[in-house]
Amino acid sequence: MSSGSGSYEKYITMAASVAATAMLVRSVASELVPYEVRDLLCAAARSLRARVSSRHTVVIDEAEGLSANQIYDAARTYLAARISTDMPRLRVSRVDEAQGITVGMEQGEEMVDVHDGVEYTWTLVSRDGSNPGGGAASGASSAAAGAKGRGRLETKSFEVSFHKRHKDQALKSYLPYVVDTAKAMKDQHRNLKMHMIEYAAWTAVDLRHPSTFDTLAMNKKLKQSVMDDLERFVKRKDYYRRIGRAWKRGYLLYGPPGTGKSSLIAAMANYLKFDIYDLELTEVKCNSDLRRLLVGASNRSILVVEDIDCSIDLIQREEGEKRARSSSAGEENDDKVTLSGLLNFVDGLWSTSGEERIIVFTTNYRERLDPALLRPGRMDMHIHMGYCTAESFRILARNYHSVENHAMYPEIEQLIEEVMVSPAEVAEVLMRNEDSDVVLQDLLEFLKAKRKGAGESIAANENGTE
Repeated sequence: MSSGSGSYEKYITMAASVAATAMLVRSVASELVPYEVRDLLCAAARSLRARVSSRHTVVIDEAEGLSANQIYDAARTYLAARISTDMPRLRVSRVDEAQGITVGMEQGEEMVDVHDGVEYTWTLVSRDGSNPGGGAASGASSAAAGAKGRGRLETKSFEVSFHKRHKDQALKSYLPYVVDTAKAMKDQHRNLKMHMIEYAAWTAVDLRHPSTFDTLAMNKKLKQSVMDDLERFVKRKDYYRRIGRAWKRGYLLYGPPGTGKSSLIAAMANYLKFDIYDLELTEVKCNSDLRRLLVGASNRSILVVEDIDCSIDLIQREEGEKRARSSSAGEENDDKVTLSGLLNFVDGLWSTSGEERIIVFTTNYRERLDPALLRPGRMDMHIHMGYCTAESFRILARNYHSVENHAMYPEIEQLIEEVMVSPAEVAEVLMRNEDSDVVLQDLLEFLKAKRKGAGESIAANENGTE
């Protein structure tokens, strides 16, 4: 027994001696062997492991030079939606109160994802990037590392490993799928922006308009046709490129005030997850400022010019040409916004300065617009926003009071068909009281009074003509 115990202690002593020797050798090597040589030895070791291993690994660094790596950002978004909360260590964060807590991987943790029957293992690693071959860090990381001293940089990377026979599938199918999925997730959850002109430049605020196509008081068939047109537009990038046209779509919304033109624009933005650029032409001094603003608008956006017929006195093309001919040599003629300047962006060379853009003009009087604005290619779809109908009324009643049917509906709907009342007027009455019986009675009286007033107006006009 004593002999066995002595042998065990002997082995323990030998193991400790070997470990200490290895640590000493490693320490001495780190001090004496140049990092270039160490890199070559490490690279040789990695190459040897790769040759004998059945696994293949793709490294996705956080940055490429001074630029952020978009694939790294996409991978982080993609994995956050698939991560298991059963993992021993998780990283959580929140950068926007409007969004929930984001769960991410902690360094050294692994998670498995399966796509098209192939298993992919993801790992988040962090390594010292102080040497030239240690990976590039972003500008922010560089600044942080400079504060640490000695120029030692920490570089984060995602490593995704899989069986080597699936290498082509991983690069050509899986990683593009990760990027596309992450983009769709960001588009779905990002905060939309409303951009307005301030001091001849765009300024943005959060767009929190709640209007959707479900709540929009609009004819069902017309509403569906708009949704179908929008869906077809965003899916036709290759088609527009093949036929040689700018990837844009123009909509003209016309009809009396209060018929929901602004609500339709907000519903379009919420449906497509597009930002809105409110182009108030009265704030634009000249064509050159107009071009600068329009070029500054982002892709995947809706450019809105409300009340195009009265927002500004657009100089007609013929008048603009006369002014150009009569101006003296060297005199600046670009001192106003002209119709030609607006059309050049809507359908001219400047229309190619962005992609996946929607242009919306609104007006109460379509007949007042220059025909040049209305032709296809500029305003592709004309949408009439009319007075309230029985169908629109039911949508509003459901929105404001969650009432699908009521004993007063038949009489209210008959009156709505007889008088010209806007959805905004109906909505204002429905908001007066939370009791549906009371508010529907108020609406009934409002419509009767409106019918009576319309009848008296007609009678007065008839007497006047006599």
